[in-house]
Amino acid sequence: MPRGYRDRADDSLLTLLGDLPELVTNLVKAEIDAAKAWVSRTAKDAGVGSVWFLVALFFLFWAVPVILVFAIAGLSSWWPVWLSAIAVFGILILAVLLFALLGILKFRKVLKRQNPAQAVAEDIRIVKEAGDEHP
Repeated sequence: MPRGYRDRADDSLLTLLGDLPELVTNLVKAEIDAAKAWVSRTAKDAGVGSVWFLVALFFLFWAVPVILVFAIAGLSSWWPVWLSAIAVFGILILAVLLFALLGILKFRKVLKRQNPAQAVAEDIRIVKEAGDEHP
């Protein structure tokens, strides 16, 4: 038998019922302690994971100019360097315009959507109007 436990088979019903509040209290405390430990471990892991993502973004930040220089150098084997740089710049501007347009379209869709507060207000207005019509 594990230490700290005793055989309760011979205890009376009243004894068991009397011990119930203490058992429930101990269970609640143990669950709260387990939740605190889980939150602590999860927060620590999330913090460490966030740092690794920041490190990855740092390297990605420096990788973007490298790939752009690579594209300019590759195009400069057919065109003059200045024309290659303008072509890469133009492609980047087109990409910016495309993604900005996609973002604007998505935000327009979001702004057209009725939020829950507006829906509740509309429901209240309808109920009030229905109540006014049928006295």
